[in-house]
Amino acid sequence: MLAMSRVVIDIETLGSALESFDEVQQSYLLKFAESEKEKTETIQKFSLYPTTARIIAIGMLNPDSNKGKVLFQSDEKVNATSEDDVTHFVSGSEKDILSQFWKDIEKFGQIITFNGRGFDCPFLMLRSAILEVKPSRNLMPYRYDPSLHCDLLEQFTFYGALRKFSLDFYCKAFGIDSPKSHGVTGLDMGRMFSEGRFREIAEYCWGDLLATAELFRRWEGYLKP
Repeated sequence: MLAMSRVVIDIETLGSALESFDEVQQSYLLKFAESEKEKTETIQKFSLYPTTARIIAIGMLNPDSNKGKVLFQSDEKVNATSEDDVTHFVSGSEKDILSQFWKDIEKFGQIITFNGRGFDCPFLMLRSAILEVKPSRNLMPYRYDPSLHCDLLEQFTFYGALRKFSLDFYCKAFGIDSPKSHGVTGLDMGRMFSEGRFREIAEYCWGDLLATAELFRRWEGYLKP
């Protein structure tokens, strides 16, 4: 492992359809949804949990070279580099992209995320277990050592001392271009996926990586202990 190498990671997820679960599971999932509105809101939250959603894109960016890769699900085979030669796009099934992710992540010493400890990393690890893909490393190391995993949400809240804000909010506060300002958010993933806009999902993931990398540079330059 290269001790000083580092990588920003981010994932995009898509909740499963309610009908994909059996009657017992559906009853459990909707146990506290008493109205149609509450039912809709509950189903929208399926994308937040690895037992009710799947990963449709995994992005990795080296903040030092500003180059990286996005692994994503698509209905066609893709293995191409962007015109500016900085982003490698590779498609595959969820199991395929997880397997490739664990191979790629081995060479990096530090992981950088935004809310990775609360979302991306446990999601990656549990989805891998469900699909019988062996993780190559622990993405949830000792919480208070950012040299192993720097979760910027933890750093900007000083481990819970301050209120949490979204990636979009922090980007705007720091004067950084937010990928959410271009008309796409995580709530659009289901529609985009059903419309076959797989490359756009991958590019949206890449935008999140760029924003997170810039936030990391601000933290490293002004807040790093």
